[in-house]
Amino acid sequence: MTMQPWFAEAKLGIFIHYGIYAVDGVAESWSFRNGDVSHEAYMCQLDGFTAQNYDPRSWADLFVRAGAQYAVLTAKHHDGVSLWDAPRSELDVVHATPAKRDLIGPYADAMRERGLKVGLYFSHPDWNHPDYATARNEGASDVDDNRFSYASEGAEDPARWARFRDDYHAQVADLVTRYRPDLLWFDGEWERTDEQWGARQLGDEILRLNPATVLNGRIRTHADYATPEQSMPVVAPDGPWELCLTVNDSWGYQGADNNFKSVGQLVHYFAETIGLGGKLLLDVGPREDGTIPQEAVERLEGLGAWIAKHAEAVGGTVAGLPAGLHYGPSTLSADRSTLYLVCFDVPREYVAVRGLRTPVKQVSVVGTGTTLAHRVTGGLGMHPGHLWIDAPQAGDLDPHATVLKVEFERALEV
Repeated sequence: MTMQPWFAEAKLGIFIHYGIYAVDGVAESWSFRNGDVSHEAYMCQLDGFTAQNYDPRSWADLFVRAGAQYAVLTAKHHDGVSLWDAPRSELDVVHATPAKRDLIGPYADAMRERGLKVGLYFSHPDWNHPDYATARNEGASDVDDNRFSYASEGAEDPARWARFRDDYHAQVADLVTRYRPDLLWFDGEWERTDEQWGARQLGDEILRLNPATVLNGRIRTHADYATPEQSMPVVAPDGPWELCLTVNDSWGYQGADNNFKSVGQLVHYFAETIGLGGKLLLDVGPREDGTIPQEAVERLEGLGAWIAKHAEAVGGTVAGLPAGLHYGPSTLSADRSTLYLVCFDVPREYVAVRGLRTPVKQVSVVGTGTTLAHRVTGGLGMHPGHLWIDAPQAGDLDPHATVLKVEFERALEV
């Protein structure tokens, strides 16, 4: 399918892992699968999930301040607890928690009111569904005979597995029909084959219901883009891609996790990601009442302030120079007539760039407009010389990353 223009142009999304796991502050779903807590203790969190201060409009306002273009909320994680009254199950926040209401509809409305595209996360696996652990995937690298994931060898039940697959397809169709998400973010694809998931049929049905839906790479038969997580790729994946990154070390809210990345680190991740032609999906975990921790708010606002100051180097740009031509990330205007150089460290005397074949018209500092002297040395035949740009002075330096604007006489050739 042709990539939706809004997604091709987006640079920042906000991931929201919100669910009953925030009550005790344990890892979402994995904590009971891996035995960190008992299944009984994990499910007792249903009784404490109130969403009493849930205000998706305040979320949307924050995400706009962060400079985001879209958001992705966990409609259902691997624990099978859905944030709306999903069909064929009563394991949802409407029926099984004190919240007693749909949380997806208000979220979708709030995002759209502020001009943000609506993404929903949905887990292929459901470790609480009575018919889920009735099949195996011998081709998977991590089949571990976990009782929540796989049938014991020889105990497969194809009829029950087919029933699960019908239920989960019906839930996805209900999400698409009710809320018409701009993006569906699937997860957990490794636990079964595409044939077992019925992925081809599922993707076709989603696009029949809403042809404009963007689908991430974890519905492999219909992958629109790749989703590396927590580690910056050394080489950009082929095609569109998005780096998924937590603001601290946890996807969902864990009160003991105070290892928040600094604003400078988030700027670094963001600049490197867009410099490689990707987009950043930055995750926050709200408390069970729906409020986002202040430490996360401050990080999002700090990143947003940097993006706003350097908006021309972000919006409407594409991947910049190949590695090694500039010691830092860079982006290019869509017409390739303007290059934006990101400098994480304070430049000493000069900023040097090599490999540029196109004459430079002017260099300036983004955010202040100060022009900088520049000159080219060397160069012979097909080998371009070095571009030397005078280092910006203290008043032009950004505390997180300074951006230089290099304007060319025509489209850049390297």
